[in-house]
Amino acid sequence: MEFLLIMCLLVSLFYGFCCLFKSFLQRRHQSCYLLAYECYKPTEDMKLRTDSCAKIVMRNTNLGLEEFRFLLKTIVNSGIGEETSCPRNILQGREEKPNLADSLSEMDEIIFNTLDKLFTRYPSVSPSQIDILVVNVSMFSPSPSLTSRIVNRYKMRENIKTFNLSGMGCSASLVAVDVVQGLFKSYKDSYALVVSTESMAPNWYCGKEKSMMLTNCLFRSGGCSMLFTNRRYHRHQAILKLKTLVRTHIGSSDDAYNCCIQLEDDSGYLGFRLTRYLTKAAALAFTMNLQVLVPKVLPLREILRYVLESWLRKKRGTKSQKLEAVGAGLNMKAGIEHFCIHPGGRAIIDGIGKSLALDEYDLEPSRMALFRFGNTSAAGFWYALGYMEAKKRLKKGDRILMSGFGAGFKCNNIVWEVLRDLDDANVWKNCIDSYPPHNIANTFMEKFGWLNDDYVSFVRIDFSKLFA
Repeated sequence: MEFLLIMCLLVSLFYGFCCLFKSFLQRRHQSCYLLAYECYKPTEDMKLRTDSCAKIVMRNTNLGLEEFRFLLKTIVNSGIGEETSCPRNILQGREEKPNLADSLSEMDEIIFNTLDKLFTRYPSVSPSQIDILVVNVSMFSPSPSLTSRIVNRYKMRENIKTFNLSGMGCSASLVAVDVVQGLFKSYKDSYALVVSTESMAPNWYCGKEKSMMLTNCLFRSGGCSMLFTNRRYHRHQAILKLKTLVRTHIGSSDDAYNCCIQLEDDSGYLGFRLTRYLTKAAALAFTMNLQVLVPKVLPLREILRYVLESWLRKKRGTKSQKLEAVGAGLNMKAGIEHFCIHPGGRAIIDGIGKSLALDEYDLEPSRMALFRFGNTSAAGFWYALGYMEAKKRLKKGDRILMSGFGAGFKCNNIVWEVLRDLDDANVWKNCIDSYPPHNIANTFMEKFGWLNDDYVSFVRIDFSKLFA
C-alpha cells in the first residue's frame, strides 16, 4: 500500500514537472524583443514654416476673421515649432482636391524610406526573412493594401503573415505591437515588422468648423518602422524587451465613440471632429487602464499606499473626472524610470503629466518630439523614444512607459525594459544638442498678432490675397 502511494506521488510530481517544463519551453518563445527602429525625417522641401502655414490657411476662402483668430490661438498654444513638415500636395496648393497618386506617393516615401534604413541598420535580417508584417495607417486603405505594396517592393516570402490596421488613431502602433506579441505565441523563432504612419495628403480639412480645424494645427508628416523578434538568442542584440501591455476600449459608450470621429461637416467637407467629451473619455479610459497596469509594474507597498489614499479621497468626496486627477496619489516612478507620453498635443502631455505627477524632465522627450515633428499620429511614441536615446538617458534595466489614446475610444499603455545602454542619435542626429531650446514659443503671434487688433474687425480684408 505504501509502495502504491509512493508511486502515485512520484507520478504526480513527474507530471507536474513535465507541465512546468512544457510551460517554460512555451514561454521561451513568447518574448517580444525590439531589435531596431527607424523614424522618418522629412526633407527640407516639406518644411511647414510659419509663412507657408499661414499661406495654406489664408487661401481657404471659407474662413473669416473669427476662424483666423481661433486658429492663431490654437497654433500659438499647440507646442509645435518651425521644423514640422507636411505632404507636398498641401504645400503646392492642392489640399482641396488631392488625388490617389498624392496619397500613394506620401505613403511610399515614408514607408520605403524607413524600411530601407531599417534593413541597412540591421543587415543580419533581410526582407526575405520577415515572417510577420503589420502596417497601421488610420485614414488611408488602398487596394492592393499597403502591406502588399511592401511585400512587392521587397520581394518577401509567399507565406508571410500580413495585417493592415486602419481607424485605430494615435495609439495604433501599440496595438500593432500587441498583434505581434500575440502572433509570437504561435510562431516560434520569427521576425516581425511593424510600420506605423498616417496619411495626411488626402485628409486636410478645408471647411470652417472649429472642432474639425484642430487636426490641421496639430498633425504633421512622420512615420516609423520597427523590427521585432521572439528568438531568445537575439536578446543580447535587442534594445528593448516588452514587459507589459494593457489595452482599454470604451467604444460601447456613445459619447466616447463620437468624441474623436471622421465625418463631413454641414458643407460637405470631410474632416476629423474632436468634441469636448474627449478629455472625459481620456480620463475614464486612462483610469480603467491604470487599474490593470499598476499591479503589474509597481511594488506591493506602493499599491497598498495608493489604495489607501484613493479610499480616503473617495470618502472625502474629492474624486474628479478630469484627466489631471486620474493618478492622484500614484507614484509611478516607483516602477518606471522613463515616460514616453504620446506627443499628440500640449493638452494631452500636460494632462497625463499632472495625472502621474511627472516633472519637466520626464515630459521633455514628448514636448520636444511635438515641438520638432508635430503630432505624427501613432509614430509619435518612437520620436519621443528616439529623443531619450539621443540624450543617452536609457540605461540597462530601465523601464519605459509608453502611454497614449486613440479614436474609438482607446487607451493603450506599454512597458518596455531596456536591455543595454542606448546612445544612438537616430532621427535626432545633427540637432539633438540644440534641444531643449530656451524658448519653445512659435512665431505666429509675432507675425500675425495683428489679427486680434480691434480695428481689423472694421476693415474688409481679402485674406486669400495676402500671400498671393
